[in-house]
Amino acid sequence: MRRAYIGLGANQGDVIAGLRAAVGALKSIERSQFVAISPYYRSAPVDAPGPDYTNAVVALDTALEPYSLLLHLADIELMLGRKRRAGDVPHGAPRPIDLDLLLVGNLIVRSTPLVLPHPRMQHRAFVLRPLLDLAPALQIPGYGPATKLLAQVADQSIEQLPDPPE
Repeated sequence: MRRAYIGLGANQGDVIAGLRAAVGALKSIERSQFVAISPYYRSAPVDAPGPDYTNAVVALDTALEPYSLLLHLADIELMLGRKRRAGDVPHGAPRPIDLDLLLVGNLIVRSTPLVLPHPRMQHRAFVLRPLLDLAPALQIPGYGPATKLLAQVADQSIEQLPDPPE
């Protein structure tokens, strides 16, 4: 079993309901055990127009290989209304759900369709802040301590949201 971290985000429709549905689906992934979810955060989109995102990070312990886990994430996105076909949706368009495989253990992978650690995560406060909520001493393979990386993006606005009502 390896610890995997999955970034969740949404900025279209009922984002809290979408994030909850995604977490429920993540809890049912085969050969995986749900560990925890970070608080929710609000942040402006990076390099894209549209409404603010609500983001979180989930930790799973999994026996799946990273490619298999990535396929599960794509299936969950599809089930929750995410469209990914080239040409159908412009890059950076608002979305009902976005699931990103951020880390799987200490693996470094550079291939198509998978890059680990997730590309540009070291430059995104909306990824680093919730990751640190789950793993305060986290080291990002190839980049170092997540606390140092978060300090380097301190200019990015991110707001922790109150726990949503159940």
